[in-house]
Amino acid sequence: MTATKDAKSASSKWPKIFFFLTLFVAILAGLDSIKERFYIFDQEVLKRVAQENIAKHPGDTRELMANIAADLEKEYPGHIELKEEWVFNNAGGAMGSMWIIHGSLTEYVIFFGTPIGTEGHTGRFFADDYFIILEGEQWAHTAGELERHVYKPGEMHHLPRGNCQQYKIPEHAWALEYARGWIPLMLPFGFADSLFSTVDYLSIVNQVRLYGKSVISELLSGKI
Repeated sequence: MTATKDAKSASSKWPKIFFFLTLFVAILAGLDSIKERFYIFDQEVLKRVAQENIAKHPGDTRELMANIAADLEKEYPGHIELKEEWVFNNAGGAMGSMWIIHGSLTEYVIFFGTPIGTEGHTGRFFADDYFIILEGEQWAHTAGELERHVYKPGEMHHLPRGNCQQYKIPEHAWALEYARGWIPLMLPFGFADSLFSTVDYLSIVNQVRLYGKSVISELLSGKI
């Protein structure tokens, strides 16, 4: 008798679970259909600001980045972090350091790069990624391509949502990177190497602290 009641109780839970899963998926689909309303950045503006400063500050990487951040603060007042704070990031086998100048639930803007080179997997995301080269080069290719794409200073590498590539920074490169989409869904890829390979939990803590602080600040200002 008890076994029968347990079986009936378990079977009665499945319709509820299915209902809530369907509701959750419907909410996500609805939000995804209107996500562009939440974007404030324009990749072409970011590219223009980067190109203008590349021309003004040749050979001075730190000055270049500081002035790009200052110019972006003029373009997007209240949405740019001007305090320079760097943290390591390991993702997809590649390693570099980054400065988060904007982080919200639907967008991020960072400076990313390395002075000694790296290579790895780009990740495959529910987001578009724009990688604007400031110094050095980035190489990339998609499965099946027999020639590499080479991106140089002032050029923008667009990785469309749902796609992935192998990429390489051959010697050194710094870039202004912009992603738009559901940023929290990118975090497992961003944390996996540090969690299970490098075991660099301090870098994860710092990434969460910096990104979390920015997200909260943006939410309080009404930016999703």
